[in-house]
Amino acid sequence: MPKLSFSPGRAEHTPAYIDLRGKTRQNAIDQQRLAELGITAASWGEMIASGNLPGQVCHQDGKLIGYCFGDRESGEIVVLALLPQAEGLGIGKALLERMMAELQAAGHTRLFLGCSSVPQSRSYGFYRHLGWKPTGETDQYGDEVLEYLFT
Repeated sequence: MPKLSFSPGRAEHTPAYIDLRGKTRQNAIDQQRLAELGITAASWGEMIASGNLPGQVCHQDGKLIGYCFGDRESGEIVVLALLPQAEGLGIGKALLERMMAELQAAGHTRLFLGCSSVPQSRSYGFYRHLGWKPTGETDQYGDEVLEYLFT
């Protein structure tokens, strides 16, 4: 049985996070496109190091297989990414729950994220199943904004 380990994201590992982001099954974004959006290993690493972009990562037998990062100031879940072989194992849910707990501990009562509005997308059902609700808004990328309210 594979050994899973969860830990906080680290600034020096941003090249691996960028590499993984380009290998996801849906909504993969490669290094070049991320750079066009202003996201580089240096900029991502600076945000982690500053404490503004906390994250949770998962390794399987020592290999990075997924992560979730959030914006400490706004309460946005910025990214949840998994390698295809990590899908359907509860890893995404575990990463998201860890990140949500961290943002809640930072004082947030409402979290939000951008999600595909296409029902066939994995993320569409994933977040809704976990209690995230549509706000009726879209973000700058045309994704539907979902929110989670802590009760």
